[in-house]
Amino acid sequence: FYFEGGITSFVRYLNRNREMVHPVVHVEKEVEGITVDAAIQYTDAYAESVYAFANTINTIDGGTHLTGLRSAVTRTINDYARKNGLLKDSDSNFTGDDTREGLTAIISIKHPDPQFESQTKVKLMNPEVQTLTQQVVSEAFTTFLEENPTAGKAIVRKCLTSARARDAAKKARDLVIRKSALE
Repeated sequence: FYFEGGITSFVRYLNRNREMVHPVVHVEKEVEGITVDAAIQYTDAYAESVYAFANTINTIDGGTHLTGLRSAVTRTINDYARKNGLLKDSDSNFTGDDTREGLTAIISIKHPDPQFESQTKVKLMNPEVQTLTQQVVSEAFTTFLEENPTAGKAIVRKCLTSARARDAAKKARDLVIRKSALE
């Protein structure tokens, strides 16, 4: 696919039928010959829509760049929520599942020597890419949240709703298990 405006336009296209929580957060940065290009946007959806590319190849099984993106998003939201008192000391941190609900993101890496899991190139394996992606995405997303507190609070509210639903489902499962054990 070619999108005028790059991956930012791609994310907007993917979210065309959804209610957006905030504008697309985009970062593109080259470090030591490796380019990290990421676009992130939260919507009212419940599912995660994340696509990963390495040297324009769709790495459908993800890889180190996708792991870096996901951990950056989770860590950044948890840090932001704690720093701004949106998560209390007694609250546990959000899980990755909590922070990915409603997330639409594209992570695209350009690497001079990409290492793939197999010849089908479905998964990127370069270990340095994970750390690099995490740093670049975390820095940009943190800046966005600090400069856009309304969006930050809306994202944290969405994560809180997801965490509460997950906890309620776990309690319901536990209750069913205990009830069937008593029978």
